[in-house]
Amino acid sequence: MPMPGQHLLTAIRRARRPDGFIVVAVLWILGALATLASIYAVYVVDTAVAFGVHDDRLKAEGMVKAGVELTSYLITAKPEQRETQGAFVLRMGQANVAVDFRSEAARIDLNAAPKELLAGLFTAFGASPANAETYADRVIGWRKPPAEAGADPESNAYRTAGLRYPPRGGNFAHVGELSLVMGLPPLLVERVQPFVTVYSGQAQVNVFEAAPEVLAALPGMTPDRLPAILAQRRAGPQNAQAVLAALGAAQASATAEGGKTIRVHVRIGFDNGRRMSSEVVILTLDEGTDPYYVLSWHDELDDSVPDARARTVLR
Repeated sequence: MPMPGQHLLTAIRRARRPDGFIVVAVLWILGALATLASIYAVYVVDTAVAFGVHDDRLKAEGMVKAGVELTSYLITAKPEQRETQGAFVLRMGQANVAVDFRSEAARIDLNAAPKELLAGLFTAFGASPANAETYADRVIGWRKPPAEAGADPESNAYRTAGLRYPPRGGNFAHVGELSLVMGLPPLLVERVQPFVTVYSGQAQVNVFEAAPEVLAALPGMTPDRLPAILAQRRAGPQNAQAVLAALGAAQASATAEGGKTIRVHVRIGFDNGRRMSSEVVILTLDEGTDPYYVLSWHDELDDSVPDARARTVLR
């Protein structure tokens, strides 16, 4: 017969065995492994997404180049009927590609435009006539070579204003330089940038391809005359002389020639939902082995991945 209290001592001894600690340790290890598995799963998903983005970027680069090549072909294939404005769509791989192009002469060239045209641009976007004249002088002062002898007045003005840089004293390299020109309000610069260029090389703008905002900048253009000009140019290039004649005094800043510099917009929509776009400025060539020369290439990539797709991978 067991003695009184012997059962209690036996239970205590069993409770002190290390079996319970082993179970707890195993549970901790399993929990850690589960955490590591979750982290690894996230890593695998992120890696797959990153490779997918990289793969789409490589595809997009080829699609953009194809769009530019086709644009160059459309422009140069028939020199006697040179097209400097148009659009087309195509299907490549697992994406839809939309391309539109327009002559760079549709914009105002910061390096070639006369003071009257620059002042008209600033006036069209809200500057008073007096301030617009001043802003135009500052733009011309930025691009004007410094005086060979003596102190340069434009550089002195920048120094007096406390700026740590002088004007370039040469052509604008990029439209973004407009924000460095002394005295120009940042909001005004932001508004005019989509309508200016440094690539056309023309003092005039193409009235058949220019945006209404650019036409409004032409010297002598009035709000009453602008709708009539827009209506006349819708008749097509055959109405070129009538449109130019209707400009009156503004005709000196206008042309019907498109020029050889083209801005190409390529927008790509992949079947997986990702969107990418590029803006390429090219100089079309009539001679040589290359049909065009790239002046500028800017990409805008949407690297986002639809949430539903990510959740599916994680399940």
